[in-house]
Amino acid sequence: MPGAADDSRRLERRIRRRLDARAAIGRVGDSLPAILQILIAVAAAYSIAHWVLGHAFPILAITVTITSLGFTRDARPRRVAESVLGILLGIALADGLSLLFGKGLWQLLFVLLVVFVVGRSVSPNPAFTVAAAIPSALVVLIPDPEGGPFTRSLDGLVGGVIALLVTALVPRDPRRAELRDGRALFSVFDESLGSIVDCLVRAEPAAGELALGRLRRSQGLVDAWRVSHDTAISVARISPFLRRFVPELQRHARTLEAADLTSRHLRHVARRCEFLVRDGEPRPVLAGVVGELATGVRLLGSELDDPQQVGAARSLLTDLARRLDPAVLMPDAGVAESSILILLRPLTVDLLVGTGMDLEAARALLPPL
Repeated sequence: MPGAADDSRRLERRIRRRLDARAAIGRVGDSLPAILQILIAVAAAYSIAHWVLGHAFPILAITVTITSLGFTRDARPRRVAESVLGILLGIALADGLSLLFGKGLWQLLFVLLVVFVVGRSVSPNPAFTVAAAIPSALVVLIPDPEGGPFTRSLDGLVGGVIALLVTALVPRDPRRAELRDGRALFSVFDESLGSIVDCLVRAEPAAGELALGRLRRSQGLVDAWRVSHDTAISVARISPFLRRFVPELQRHARTLEAADLTSRHLRHVARRCEFLVRDGEPRPVLAGVVGELATGVRLLGSELDDPQQVGAARSLLTDLARRLDPAVLMPDAGVAESSILILLRPLTVDLLVGTGMDLEAARALLPPL
């Protein structure tokens, strides 16, 4: 059936192109705030260097501004400041060494050697050294401006100061990325817990394997959320326009820590459940407990968009914590089944702490074993 095979391949190519186009549009849409911020910063840096300072071609003012801001997920002011300092260090070293030794191939290599050595000694971050090296090479290669070699250092300083000011005064509203990352992680939790429930209700090891596979990839989502959250709260603390969101982001920090612990706990639970149901016996009682836990996790995730949901999550999880006693819930269960219920006890405590409850108060809710 060569015709059918060709049609199938053509359909697959069309679907792939459509998905690629959607991904491209999504990337552009997500980057629009960063693009706008960079354009504003470039306009300001050029205006100051060109019309205020009288520099005809303020190349490094523009270069420093774009390089410092960039499209990185980590847009914390500290990261921007480190990038600015690295770039200014490279420009200043290149200006001074070019003034002493002139320009040429060996001078370029010597300048880069000095910048690499100094950069690695000043900062443990390799990006700092790279940020210093690129503009230092430009300084050696580009002819000196009319105002003398250190004119470029002044341009770099203008670009760096503008980048820092724009970070605070024209922020990208990093809360959007932070919320998106948090929702993505809780979506994985919801799907994984649903698979664990299916695993226990239907005695299907494959469902447990599916949950475990999803949860193994969740650590990357935790790390991504941590970066976007650190960026959001750092920018909000210095921006007069976003400072009112600091309390909300501090609540999200609490939820993030609970989500990180939840990811680790659930991997153990999924692994145990997958092994437990290999005997072909359903565990409806244990599935019901995991289902209640899944509802609590879902409500905690909803707090990201609706802070009022934290009360509902705490109420449900409090009731669940008080009943997590294998002797009461599953009096006839074996050791393997009871051990899974015991694993849910510290997980429930961590989720309660994520709702804002004190750790000792959450632990006190658990019935003694």
